[in-house]
Amino acid sequence: MAYTRKDVSTLTRGERRRFVGALLELKRRGEYDEFVRMHIDHYVSDGDGGLRTAHMAPSFLPWHRRFVLELEKALRRIDDSVTVPYWDWTRDRTTTSVPWTVDLLGGNGRRSDKRVMTGPFAYGTGRWTITEGLTDTEYLTRDFGYPRNPVGLPTARDLDAALAEPVYDKAPWNSVTRGGFRNRLEGWGQGTGNGSWLNHNRVHRWVGGHMVGGASVNDPVFWLHHAFIDLQWTRWQQRHQGARYLPAKPPARGDSQRGRILARDERMPPWNVTPGQMEEIGSVYRYA
Repeated sequence: MAYTRKDVSTLTRGERRRFVGALLELKRRGEYDEFVRMHIDHYVSDGDGGLRTAHMAPSFLPWHRRFVLELEKALRRIDDSVTVPYWDWTRDRTTTSVPWTVDLLGGNGRRSDKRVMTGPFAYGTGRWTITEGLTDTEYLTRDFGYPRNPVGLPTARDLDAALAEPVYDKAPWNSVTRGGFRNRLEGWGQGTGNGSWLNHNRVHRWVGGHMVGGASVNDPVFWLHHAFIDLQWTRWQQRHQGARYLPAKPPARGDSQRGRILARDERMPPWNVTPGQMEEIGSVYRYA
């Protein structure tokens, strides 16, 4: 029977407590850091060689759908009442609203070193030490709004511009793709600086700290953010009935993207699943 993922702002006190408790227990067991390593390993950019699955590629959405689902399975082995909530950053947009409350994810990092000082994931609690990352920092960091070069959260209009795209993705199937739902949502825009960060990417930049880069999974808000991104894929499918993941077939020989992206029916590492198999999830979970 399908279970429900809720808007984090609607969680009861008990649901908040159980979600946080399951995350902390997963961390204590050492399983959480396996998810951090997996994301780092699969964060391959356009400029790197080899297959891109998690980012800058059509499989951005199915890869993260499966990734969040695997985390959710792990949490539900600890407490089967837990599901991953989503953070609607078009509505909850302040630095003190959910999910930044002391009983959920805690707040911003302090000015001096961006270290998170409040909530259950603060280093001072002794229960959330960063062991897998791109730096030696042991404490979780955030830098809301990127004060050195201020950036705001995406708006409902920004999101709707992505949802209006009728085609899932387009050649060249990477970060410079113009048009197409996937990159409009993933958010690799034109130019440099904050203007080039759209939708998904802009939220990572706004949170700052560990949320910027391949080790972003160290911040539990990663899961709430990606649950909301996953919801957008579902909404896009509902708006564009019959639209499918693209490309349907691998790029032709001689194409620079051959062997670097996944077609609909190719296996998606590190799981034995294809993007096409991740297009329909209604039998597993639904969104409230």
